[in-house]
Amino acid sequence: MSRLVFVLNGPNLNLLGKRQPHIYGHETLADVERDCRELAKELNLDIRFHQSNREYELIDWIHEAREIAVGIVMNPAAFTHTSVAILDALNTFEPPVIEVHISNVHKREEFRHHSFVSKRADGVIAGFGTQGYLLGLRRVAKLVDEKKA
Repeated sequence: MSRLVFVLNGPNLNLLGKRQPHIYGHETLADVERDCRELAKELNLDIRFHQSNREYELIDWIHEAREIAVGIVMNPAAFTHTSVAILDALNTFEPPVIEVHISNVHKREEFRHHSFVSKRADGVIAGFGTQGYLLGLRRVAKLVDEKKA
């Protein structure tokens, strides 16, 4: 049986490592993808890793995941605070959803304290840097394994 997890990244994460490194660090999105792929192998997971600055593309990937994925690890970035459409799409996805934020959004501007995605997420990881993605993958793997047992 497939153990496919979608790792989805929202706007401006294509600039990771270049944009505000004092907040987001120096690792690039390619570094994050490499680390996720290495861990996925250890966890016996397959991953599809996507990034878009376009809300509709993220929604389309969530819809695609509905038919084939056992989980989603998502850093919705700024869409976290604005997108009811992404929340609606995630609400159609039954397997686990883990929300990831590189920075601790609760130590930042007030508007970043609200997340539409959290209303659907099975877990939220914030403030662990890019390691949050790996924690998210580990959690999805554990939830999938528990469901099989």
